[in-house]
Amino acid sequence: MDYTNGMQSTSSLNFVSETTPLLSEASTSSTSSKMPEKNIGISQQTLVSRGGESVNKARKVPQYVAGLASTLGALAAGMVLGWTSPAGENGIELDKQYNIRIDDEQFAWIGSIFNLGAAAICVPIGIICDKIGRKKAMLLLTIPFTIGWLLIIFSSSVKMFYIGRFILGVSGGAFCVTAPMYTAEIAESSIRGTLGSYFQLMLTVGILMTYTLGTFMSMRVLSIVSAIVPLVFCAVFIMMPETPVYLLKKGQINSARSSYRWLRGSTYDIEPEMTAQNEALAEANRNTISFLSAIKTKAARRGLIIAFGLMTVQQLSGVNAIIFYSGKIFKSAGANMDPNLQTVIVGIMQVVAVFISTLIVDRLGRRVLLLVSSAFMCISAFTMGFYFNLQSNGTDVSSISWVPLVAICLFIVLFSIGFGPIPWMMMGEIFSPQIKGIAGSSACLFNWIMAFFVTKFYSNFESSFGSDRTFWIFSFICALGFVFVFLIVPETKGKTLEEIQCELSGEPITTTTQNNNSNSNSKM
Repeated sequence: MDYTNGMQSTSSLNFVSETTPLLSEASTSSTSSKMPEKNIGISQQTLVSRGGESVNKARKVPQYVAGLASTLGALAAGMVLGWTSPAGENGIELDKQYNIRIDDEQFAWIGSIFNLGAAAICVPIGIICDKIGRKKAMLLLTIPFTIGWLLIIFSSSVKMFYIGRFILGVSGGAFCVTAPMYTAEIAESSIRGTLGSYFQLMLTVGILMTYTLGTFMSMRVLSIVSAIVPLVFCAVFIMMPETPVYLLKKGQINSARSSYRWLRGSTYDIEPEMTAQNEALAEANRNTISFLSAIKTKAARRGLIIAFGLMTVQQLSGVNAIIFYSGKIFKSAGANMDPNLQTVIVGIMQVVAVFISTLIVDRLGRRVLLLVSSAFMCISAFTMGFYFNLQSNGTDVSSISWVPLVAICLFIVLFSIGFGPIPWMMMGEIFSPQIKGIAGSSACLFNWIMAFFVTKFYSNFESSFGSDRTFWIFSFICALGFVFVFLIVPETKGKTLEEIQCELSGEPITTTTQNNNSNSNSKM
């Protein structure tokens, strides 16, 4: 999600005028050269030769370094997400190792309260980032991360687990907003998609690390290792620059120039990019209208229906219940393989699937992947329900004990390719800049609240309806998701914002719109 469009600073109105002296300095420098030059523009100035080769090419390595450094926070957040799985069925490992009596209801709160912490911060963190900067906000998150893990490590009561998990939810949820925001603002357009995909990838790597370490570490030692990761992030990320976009929004021209030089390399002429960014910020301010006016349009209303509908299916599909309680699910299924090993396999499949998703999402399209994802998630959840139904009716399932692992792996893989990343991706595509900030914040809040209900009441549903009916409910929701995507969700691949807005509002794409889009594409 991109909160920056909804939180423009008034100081950015002065950016274009402040850029003028920068261009004048560049022109003065070039005219003082021994070689005579006439009508030298910015694009020509950038063609500096060294040894016959053009050096007007930004370095990619510093951008990758900064992007990966920022996503270490996502790694930390992923370890928080996966922490409850090694805790065993109903938190039995916590009970043994901490000598604290934890019943089913209390463990459900320990697993789910993380989501409430994330929901509480997803709106304020956007404001904080706009006030103090992306880098400072992310570094400050090390504090709640550390406090949360210390409460977990030294817990002497269930309440300490509650408080620790809630605080970890605040820090982990905040990273789900700040890390994508940071990578989007530091990267060139040619690698922005790749850097943006690192967040989801590192999140799943964090979950996999927790699954793996939890097979041979005690919960307390696992918590200590998890607490070290945010500190490593802080030590690495403190050396990274603030985003040049934020600095330009605040009118800090010289600092923005230094940030661009760090990210693009000393031989790269940053002035054209700074000028373009200044003009984009100024244009956004000129076109700003009130949220209430923007939300009344048909395109905005339909966009909200699509966003909230996709988020509902994403969470009610049961994915968080599977991630949080995978060990418990495999143990209940009575599979021959060690439940912890099966959980690790699920984590590996999730990482692989997210990586595959980054390669194919711009080739196959959003809508196709959502349809395929929901269809196979439906089949997988139904298969799990059918397996548990056979088990509960006394049928010998030893010959098909492999079914739970295959079904859940298929579910996780297809979720990670479709309904995992695409709803978040589409939120940046279906909303106009005037409502993107607030609409994105609202959808984020809604998503975390839905995640809380699923993780909190999964055990209650399982106890009341049985594992078979619980998974059949998940299957039914995935089927509804397929119908929802088929009837309502448009394809956004390869379309400009203006084309998407026309489609959402039911208006035909005019010749003027197509000409404007081709003109804007030719300038890119």
